[in-house]
Amino acid sequence: MAYPMNGGNGQYSYSNNSSFQRGAIHATKELINEAIAENLDIKNFSSSNTFRVTDLGCSVGPNTFVAVQNIIDAVNLKYQSQGHRTPEFQVFFNDHALNDFNTLFTSLPPDRLYYAAGVPGSFHSRIFPSASLHFVIISYALHCLSRVPKEVLDKTSPAYNKGRIHYSNSSDKVVEAYAAQYAKDMECFLNARAQEVVCGGLVAIIVPGCPNGIPHSQIFVNMWYELFGSCLLDMVQKGIISEEKVDSFNLPTYFASPQEVEAAVERNGCFHIERMEMVPQERPSGNSSTSRGRVMSSQIRAGVSGIIKEHFGEEIIDELFDALHKKFDESSLFESWNGTNMFVLLKRIATI
Repeated sequence: MAYPMNGGNGQYSYSNNSSFQRGAIHATKELINEAIAENLDIKNFSSSNTFRVTDLGCSVGPNTFVAVQNIIDAVNLKYQSQGHRTPEFQVFFNDHALNDFNTLFTSLPPDRLYYAAGVPGSFHSRIFPSASLHFVIISYALHCLSRVPKEVLDKTSPAYNKGRIHYSNSSDKVVEAYAAQYAKDMECFLNARAQEVVCGGLVAIIVPGCPNGIPHSQIFVNMWYELFGSCLLDMVQKGIISEEKVDSFNLPTYFASPQEVEAAVERNGCFHIERMEMVPQERPSGNSSTSRGRVMSSQIRAGVSGIIKEHFGEEIIDELFDALHKKFDESSLFESWNGTNMFVLLKRIATI
């Protein structure tokens, strides 16, 4: 389900409101370095003069450039340490066709030491030729589902999610519908990557996660969905939007547990989990002129305002996110901060 981040370089653009995601990239940099040093089998493809990297769901920058450069630096070091000549690098920046690739291309680092290309398409399906990729990174994107589970919008279904916009704090049937959709999407994602990644190549996943045994309602990303949903319900009470509009809207995201990821990889059978860790997410910070609530609401606005505009109309955007930032400031969410990201490293293995 395509809902691109806000493009351009304006006040509410993703490029100016994505420090939360950038923090996750910085927090996992050493894990990426160790992954390449310890797990990348360059002997399998050192005869190739080109090393191909892709960032799936790259958005518009600048985070993708940081992630890609981290990978290239670590791969160069790996080649040098084993006495191989460093390869040329080709980097594919992937996102949906609606992504603002113009901003991405105009923001490319002028001193980059790689050949860059944009590749539109959904990472839930094939995007690249067979056995053409050596390293895949997907950061803060794999929680996005290909669609909202149809059951949660069906008034006749026991999983109908009336009055809510997400599975957090919803019935078990709603959670099961979201989990089932995630499992289907992961199957598609892994099947596609299994065909595209060379044997010995790596896939690194960085995504907000739900630690094993923790209820979905108790992780921070789902808590803010609850606040966000309450803002929409307040607008219903004020007569700004209709109740029916809210009942017919759910966000297409799911934050999986390590157990769910392990199960998906095991079912696929083409990858081995080399590493899986839960990494603490740095708490958002404000400053003397901007509260943490304002910072957080602006980052959320950069990410989801597109899908909100499509369903509710553009005229509610300013009021909705002003209300959200106030609710963040009034809540205790930041004091009980428990944000965590999941880092998963997969290696493509030979299959019979």
